[in-house]
Amino acid sequence: MKLSHNRAVWLMVAVTLMWSTAGVVTRHLEHAQKFEVTFWRSFFTMLCLLVMLPLFKGRAVFGRMRHAGSALWLSGLCWCGMMTFFMVAIMLTTVANVLVTMALSPLLTALASRFFLGHRIALRTWLAIVVAGGGIAYMYASQLGQGISLAGTLVSLCVPMAGAANWTITQHAHAQGKNIDLIPAVLVGAALSALVTLPLAWPFQASVHDLSLLFGLGLGQLAIPCVLVVVCARVLKAPEVALLGLLEIIFGILLVWLGAGEVPTHEVLTGGTLVIGALVVNEALAWRGRAVMP
Repeated sequence: MKLSHNRAVWLMVAVTLMWSTAGVVTRHLEHAQKFEVTFWRSFFTMLCLLVMLPLFKGRAVFGRMRHAGSALWLSGLCWCGMMTFFMVAIMLTTVANVLVTMALSPLLTALASRFFLGHRIALRTWLAIVVAGGGIAYMYASQLGQGISLAGTLVSLCVPMAGAANWTITQHAHAQGKNIDLIPAVLVGAALSALVTLPLAWPFQASVHDLSLLFGLGLGQLAIPCVLVVVCARVLKAPEVALLGLLEIIFGILLVWLGAGEVPTHEVLTGGTLVIGALVVNEALAWRGRAVMP
């Protein structure tokens, strides 16, 4: 049974809500530290996808992965970077900072596509990059003035950079007639992230309470949404997915605000508004432009 457009929209909203739970959940951990948090979430994501992937793609999926070529493994490496940097950043700085910075991913992807693939960037996208960059600069400049560490900022910036690299690899593979399957790529990324962070996470300090929360993140914040977004993408157009994906920022900030008392600063709200506004206008104009084309 094919998913209707309206149901796909609501399902995508549910996906963004699930994505947005990482910040508030980590604020309720008892003993787990940044690398251990990263390890367990990646490890549980890997276990969940090992079970879900053959159910969703069939038992032959693992054989296809072995012959998928380098693009799948490069994409998996990028997913590893996104997962690892995201969780470490969440433990170093506020959730709002990380989520607003992550929103730069589509614009960084446009820049990467321009320089590495030769894709043309429309004037509206250049303007969006300038406005969003100004929002990020304002947000972080105000924090530096308050003496806030640069560590969380730098790690946060690595998330959209890894995301831009990932989507550039995906576009390049598509241009060569090879499509990268999202779910296997996330599985590879989760496995690599767990492998990389294991030595840094040892000795483990997580309590049973921590492990239950981190298992919930692996299943409900990554594995299940990963499968559902593939279902949504079959019905929704790319700009719709991009615009609805921005709800993760709003949901994430609200959840950690209401659920953990982490109040975003005025500077973060102002900078975030500039970033989100630039993205919304850029995607909306792109969507309108495609709609009026003969």
